[in-house]
Amino acid sequence: MTVPTLIAESRANLARTVAAAVTDPEMPMLTLEDLGVLRDVRLEGDAVIVTITPTYSGCPAMATMRDDLAHALADRGFEQVEIRVSLHPAWSTDWITPRGRAALRDAGISAPSHVGERLGPVPLSLTPTRRALHCPRCDSTDVAITSEFGATACKALYRCNSCLEPFEHVKEI
Repeated sequence: MTVPTLIAESRANLARTVAAAVTDPEMPMLTLEDLGVLRDVRLEGDAVIVTITPTYSGCPAMATMRDDLAHALADRGFEQVEIRVSLHPAWSTDWITPRGRAALRDAGISAPSHVGERLGPVPLSLTPTRRALHCPRCDSTDVAITSEFGATACKALYRCNSCLEPFEHVKEI
């Protein structure tokens, strides 16, 4: 392997490592990699191209994610950074890594269940979604929903009937 090739691989690895460490602005216990939003990091000449997928098409945190990625890479010496947004395939909570799920649980947030691949239309309902959850604090399944919407649209609020603690749940998408 040639020296220029080794240098390029090293720069690409550094860019990936830096991008993977950027945290989500709404759930800072998660990196964009652990959230499954970080899709690709590569070099094209001197430019770093980062591809991210929003958790949903109207996610208000996307601008902050782009800015945080660009700043983190610039701080590590990458002068040309381009952040691309990919909407296909659509993000799924199944993309949250096991480390991300553990980080949510450690922060007192209930991680979403796996939804698997969906084919065709997704049914919508105006009633609260029934979920089989465990309290992230005491692991009880005796929980009750208090609100289908939490601090962000992607979370619901629950209360544990065993330990009486409130907690947020990241909704399955």
